[in-house]
Amino acid sequence: MQQEKCGRAGRFITVGEVMLRLTPPDYEMIRVANSFGVSYGGSEANIALALANLGVDSTLFTVVPDNSLGKSAVRMLRSNDVHCSPVILAGPDEVPTHRLGTYYLENGYGIRSGKVIYDRKHSAFTEYDYKKVDIDRLLEGYDWLHLSGITPALGPSCAELVMECLKAGRKKGMTISFDGNFRSTLWTWEEARDFCTRCLPYVDVLLGIEPYHLWKDEADHSKGDWKDGVPLQPFFEEQARVFEAFVARYPNLKCIARHVRYAHSGSENSLKAYMWFGGKTYESRLITFTILDRVGGGDAFASGLIYSMMNNYAPQETLDFAVASSVLKHTIHGDGNITDDAKSIRSVMNQSYDIKR
Repeated sequence: MQQEKCGRAGRFITVGEVMLRLTPPDYEMIRVANSFGVSYGGSEANIALALANLGVDSTLFTVVPDNSLGKSAVRMLRSNDVHCSPVILAGPDEVPTHRLGTYYLENGYGIRSGKVIYDRKHSAFTEYDYKKVDIDRLLEGYDWLHLSGITPALGPSCAELVMECLKAGRKKGMTISFDGNFRSTLWTWEEARDFCTRCLPYVDVLLGIEPYHLWKDEADHSKGDWKDGVPLQPFFEEQARVFEAFVARYPNLKCIARHVRYAHSGSENSLKAYMWFGGKTYESRLITFTILDRVGGGDAFASGLIYSMMNNYAPQETLDFAVASSVLKHTIHGDGNITDDAKSIRSVMNQSYDIKR
C-alpha cells in the first residue's frame, strides 16, 4: 500500500454547478413536509469537497448569484477546504434571473424509493456568458481536471464551456477525468450520447460506461453498440469485453471504472465495481450496507478513485478504496463525503467496523 501524500500528488480542479439542497427531516415525504434541512451539493462540488477533506489541493470553478444564497454556498465549500478563488459571484446585470439552482430531495426508506425534484432552470450558472472566461488561465497550474455530463446538459453555453475545458486541459497535458452522469430531466438519451461521445478523445480516466456511442461499426450503426445487451449488473467477462472495446476505439483512455449497485430496498444496497487499468480488468469486493443518505454516492466513488490514483495506489487497492468511499458516503447526511481520514475509508474497505478508541 502506498502512503498518502496529503495533496502533494498534484493540484485538482473541477467545473460545475453548486446547488441548494432542501430535504424534509426524518424521511418525510415532500408533499407533507413543513420544514426542510438546508445543505449544498452538485456532482463536481461533491468531488472537490471530498478530495479537499482528504488533503488534496482542490479547487472548484462555478458561478453563483451575488447574494446571501450564493455566498452561503461558497462559504460551505471554503469551510471544507475547497479553494474558491476562481468562483464568480455574478450580479443581475450578468445573470438576469439571479438565482442559485435548487433541488429537493425526498429520502427513500424501506420499500419506498427516494425522489428528486429539480428547480435549477435559469440559474446563475446556466445564464452566465462563459466567453468572458479565460479557460487557459483558469486551468493554469493544475494537474488534474474533472468534468461531468451534467454541465453540458444545462444549455449550449455550458456545453461549450465543457468542450473548451477539455481542449485546453489536453493541450496542457493535464490528467482529465469525465463522468457521464446522465440526467433524464435535463436532456434526452441520444443528446447525451452524442455530446459525451465527442468528449471521449480528450479523456484519460472515464467513470461509467454511459451515455456514449460505442458502435461495432462506425459506418454501419445497424450492427449495434458494444454495450447492447449488457445488463446493469454485468458478470466480469461481460464488463471486460466492454472495457476492451472502449480502449480499442479510444487508446487515450488510461483507466475506465464503473460501480454496480444492487438495491435490495430503499434502505439497503450492495455495491461493487469494475475497473480497466494497464491492460487488465479488476473487480472489487461486494459490500452490503444500510443507507442514511444515498445522494452523492457516485461522486464519492469518483473522488475515491481520483484520490487513489493521485496517490499511486495499486490498481486493486484503488478500486476497493473507491467502492469503500462510496459506501461510507451513504452513511453521511448531505451530498458530499466529508470523511477527512483515509484510514476510515480503508476500514470500510477491509470491512473492519469496530469502534475506534
